[in-house]
Amino acid sequence: MDERFFDSLKKAASEYQSARQEVIRAADDTRNASKRAIFAMHRDDLVKADELLAAAVEGLARIGATAQTVPQMLDEGSYRSALEEYVEARLYRDYLENKPVTRVEIAGAAVPYDVYLGGLSDLVGELQRRQVKLATAGDLDGIKAIRDTMEEIIGVMLEMDLTGYLRNKFDQAKNSFRRAEEVLYELSVRRS
Repeated sequence: MDERFFDSLKKAASEYQSARQEVIRAADDTRNASKRAIFAMHRDDLVKADELLAAAVEGLARIGATAQTVPQMLDEGSYRSALEEYVEARLYRDYLENKPVTRVEIAGAAVPYDVYLGGLSDLVGELQRRQVKLATAGDLDGIKAIRDTMEEIIGVMLEMDLTGYLRNKFDQAKNSFRRAEEVLYELSVRRS
């Protein structure tokens, strides 16, 4: 057996496992910060949300640094999951600032399309939660605006042939949209 070759394999495997553990830690931090940012946005604590989004970006930067030496880390499930959660949080924050739904970039590069579409699907669920909050306050105009945004997102995604994981995410988004229409209908009926 070629000892030098097998030593290089052991070294590569060890470096991969070490990098993977670092990515998993950073991805967990990123996902947690993104989820907490969304929660802060639902409480209208935008200052805290922005702090948490900045922490999420730091976690993604750590993963990017690790991927410089071990590029396979960008395909790790934990990284992609954290990135999807960040996309969802970023899109929700942009919505709250009345910004258009558009691309999300990390370190100047657009996120992969499938990760973006997963986050976009989840955004619909967050908008539906916001709509319920507005219904509680009796804000019919706000409820209609959210429903209209959700309808636009669903309309765009209907034009895509989504399969597998993204199809499941899209089906969840459609269910959130259906619930949003029910909320609007019920509030409209109560007001008439």
